[in-house]
Amino acid sequence: MPTLLHIDSSVFPAGASASRDVTDAFRAAWQEQHPEGTVIHRDLSAHPVPHISADAHTAGFADPATHTPGQAAAFAERLKLIEELENADAVLIGAPMYNFSIPSTLKAWLDNVILMGRTAGAEDSKLKGTPVTVVASRGGSYAPGTPREGFEYVQNYLRAVFADALGADLEFIVPELTMAPHNPAMADLVPLYEASRERALEDAATKAKSLADRLAA
Repeated sequence: MPTLLHIDSSVFPAGASASRDVTDAFRAAWQEQHPEGTVIHRDLSAHPVPHISADAHTAGFADPATHTPGQAAAFAERLKLIEELENADAVLIGAPMYNFSIPSTLKAWLDNVILMGRTAGAEDSKLKGTPVTVVASRGGSYAPGTPREGFEYVQNYLRAVFADALGADLEFIVPELTMAPHNPAMADLVPLYEASRERALEDAATKAKSLADRLAA
């Protein structure tokens, strides 16, 4: 049965996090299709991974036989994350926008799993073609044509990472205007927020079922 790697990075719990609500909807639909399948959930807010260190970085470019004890220990932890990603049949990532970019915990995870010559820049990379669905929630709107279009660094960055560098089959789900119910200045945008949320939840369920069926075929 297919394995789904589900990663959340929001600092807020389900019910208070738009990205978690949508990733939960995706996961629920996936498990409905494959109740006996495997889901690996990594909550980077509750259990952050180490930021990349000099030992972990340099070990990735050195012969394991030459690793110092520090390199060996750091790279072993990094390798667990890489193998977890490589062994996933599909990847689901909650990536809320914080200060125009992704949470630092998600960046730390990416720094660990991006390894030139293995996950990136290798013709035989196991990640090529792997379906990756990113839930890119944001408090406002950064869509093309909006005043803050130029501040969109989440989708642009993750597209460069997953599609361009890792060769994954990348799709986005974008719940936006999530601050509208909490910010009086955005009160007139609440209907647009509600429509965006409903569309994101429906999109998550549809994509999950379709993807689960495709991988099981």
